[in-house]
Amino acid sequence: MLKPALESNEFRVETLRWRDTRLELIDQRKLPARLEYCVCNDAASTASAIRKMVVRGAPAIGVAAAYGVALEARRHPSASPGAYDEAIRIALDLLAESRPTAVNLFWALDQMRRVWQAGREHHVDNLTLAQKLLETALDIHTTDIRVNQEMGRLGAVLLPDHARVLTHCNAGALATAGYGTALGVIRAAVASGKQVHLIANETRPFLQGARLTAWEMMQENIPVTLIIDNTAAYLMRSGKIDAVVVGADRVAANGDVANKIGTYTLAVLAQQHAIPFYVACPISTIDPALANGDNIPIEERDAAEVTGFGECQWAPDGVSVLNPAFDVTPAALVSALITERGVLKKPDKDKLAALLEQADC
Repeated sequence: MLKPALESNEFRVETLRWRDTRLELIDQRKLPARLEYCVCNDAASTASAIRKMVVRGAPAIGVAAAYGVALEARRHPSASPGAYDEAIRIALDLLAESRPTAVNLFWALDQMRRVWQAGREHHVDNLTLAQKLLETALDIHTTDIRVNQEMGRLGAVLLPDHARVLTHCNAGALATAGYGTALGVIRAAVASGKQVHLIANETRPFLQGARLTAWEMMQENIPVTLIIDNTAAYLMRSGKIDAVVVGADRVAANGDVANKIGTYTLAVLAQQHAIPFYVACPISTIDPALANGDNIPIEERDAAEVTGFGECQWAPDGVSVLNPAFDVTPAALVSALITERGVLKKPDKDKLAALLEQADC
């Protein structure tokens, strides 16, 4: 059985895993109380898992979507070429509609679309094409882990020993194929021998920092302190934060960054207190088609995420709710963009264009 694997000394939480004929995803809605896997057998169930945040985080969404296409391809081995292609086309469209902001989703689907179209151009039969699509998904999975490890190694250099690092949301193993972007930088710094203490914003309203980031760090005995989102300014003014490291869901061509709502607030605070603000993301998160952050689509999520959590409701019935999932941080507030291809200090249009040209070589 083909299976992507981490190196023996790396973090072992498998956010996504392929098991023979199905995709298994950690149901992140149930962490930290329970570690359970959700099973996906086709594109529809994979799209539903992405939409309902069973799986979340831009890189993890991209990997899951690739598997969703592979799952659908395996369901129609005896279909006519026309029926088979229509099933793949519907799967691609369904998965593309699952989350609008994370560009890794569209990047991964584009990889799968290219393999499908190339197979058809060469008259590849359904079974062979399905296998090629699965192998592509597995490669996207394994590559994400490798890319995150390299990104972590490069980013770790930026953190001083004994650093107190603030992060927002969850940009760790659970947001990727298994290592992390922002938390990958923390992991790599610790692995290099540095002492790092992570300060985790709880990240309202879905509590990814409280439920996921804190849980991940505790699994590895990396020191972590959980704070409510409103505490960040107090800690910065008190001189208790040395750096901010966050992930990203999309980076525009000029370096503007879309990330979990509240990230922009931290960037403004960091500038006010002369604290470096770092964004860690793979090349696949950069969207050269968008000139700036004003063009990044911002997902509006269910009001129920704000009015309560689980079975507990604390807001009055019928109250008006605004619940954007992301905000955009201007490039001018980003001290450095950490990618697997290098660290871009003060990213801008020209620097990003050169980085992408290097990546395409």
